[in-house]
Amino acid sequence: MNQEKQKTNVVAVITMIFLFGMIAFVTNLAAPMGIVLKNQFSVSNALGMLGNLGNFIAYAVMGIPSGILLTKVGYKKTALIAVAVGFIGVGIQYLSGHASPSSAFAVYLAGAFVSGFSMCLLNSVVNPMLNKLGGEGNKGNQLIQIGGSFNSIMATITPMFVGILIAGSVEKATISQIFPVMYTAMAIFAFAFFVLLFVKIPEPNTTQTAEPIGVLMKGVLRFRHFVLGAVAIFVYVGIEVGVPGTLNLFLNDPIEKGGAGISSTIAGFVVGTYWLLMLVGRLIGASLGAKVSSRMMMIFTSGIGLILVLLAIFSSTTSLVNLPVLQQTATGQLSFGLAEVPVNAMYLVLVGLCASIMWGGIFNLAVEGLGKYLAAASGVFMVLVCGGGILPLIQGWLADVAGFMNSYWVIIFALAYLLFYGLVGCKNVNKDIPVD
Repeated sequence: MNQEKQKTNVVAVITMIFLFGMIAFVTNLAAPMGIVLKNQFSVSNALGMLGNLGNFIAYAVMGIPSGILLTKVGYKKTALIAVAVGFIGVGIQYLSGHASPSSAFAVYLAGAFVSGFSMCLLNSVVNPMLNKLGGEGNKGNQLIQIGGSFNSIMATITPMFVGILIAGSVEKATISQIFPVMYTAMAIFAFAFFVLLFVKIPEPNTTQTAEPIGVLMKGVLRFRHFVLGAVAIFVYVGIEVGVPGTLNLFLNDPIEKGGAGISSTIAGFVVGTYWLLMLVGRLIGASLGAKVSSRMMMIFTSGIGLILVLLAIFSSTTSLVNLPVLQQTATGQLSFGLAEVPVNAMYLVLVGLCASIMWGGIFNLAVEGLGKYLAAASGVFMVLVCGGGILPLIQGWLADVAGFMNSYWVIIFALAYLLFYGLVGCKNVNKDIPVD
């Protein structure tokens, strides 16, 4: 009996880890798809980022309802709903490749919005499920870290995958060229649905409170360090998505339009390196977590991030450095080697190391001392993940108006806010509020 339970748990754990990866795989599809939308529909950089906005704005709509759904139907049923919605969302994006030219753009945006619902629900489910399946405590945390690492790997793969698919034809890129990515996503969602359906999964215990959610929401907003932390989550997700998303547009755009004029394959691997460094940074952060406080990590990484982005803004785009990436030869063959890219790209890729630990750091600092308000705080955080759609859209508009590198002033202001939060804003000045 115990052996059968262990086998069931192993299958459930693997499924949750794959779903953790799918969050990144589907979410990170939106930014490189901006290149396809921009070229297929001849739209601006800002409009090219609308798919990304649709994906993230769904968090603003679904953040709090996702928590309510968890309490009503439980984690397993919520996960099943999330996976089914994810399949439908990617399916709608696939249909946009077959839609008429006049409606294809709108169909794709609808698919991105529906996919965002799924990602929000999955984010609410996967972490506590892995924690429970691991037996909670250190083992549960270890499984979450493994899931987070797989999340980073899938985030690395997505822009590389898209770059290979549209290689050599960026200006003629179409949604139909990205079908293999969508097939992959739908296949994994379908597999995960049937695994979740037939595998028995224990439900994480949820803290019950007699107070209605509205009262808890009002209560949590009385904590200054939480409110400032919620804003920090908003700008952080904007940084995480905006830095590589705009970098991809810059690298792919022709030189006469202010871009770097680099092939989509190389550009995809340069941007993929950003996400790879996110993985490296998370592993480093996990190893230092017991020795260095979240506050010190926030101050250090936001400060270094500011320096790197300033270097990218003020460096000449004609100054080149060699980065190891996958390249495509004139005959269409792929090979790995050094490729020349603007030095600005190198600085921006390194920001991935800084951004890697910020989510956990902000969350730890913002929820300190909240007690019974923790669940309500998590719902607010999920809503403000929509910053990952709003800030990149603003950055895309600024890229159209003032150029790609000048658009990174949006990131400068965002990082400056995170530095302020680490230095001053994270201090709990409302310890007199009862939290029991």
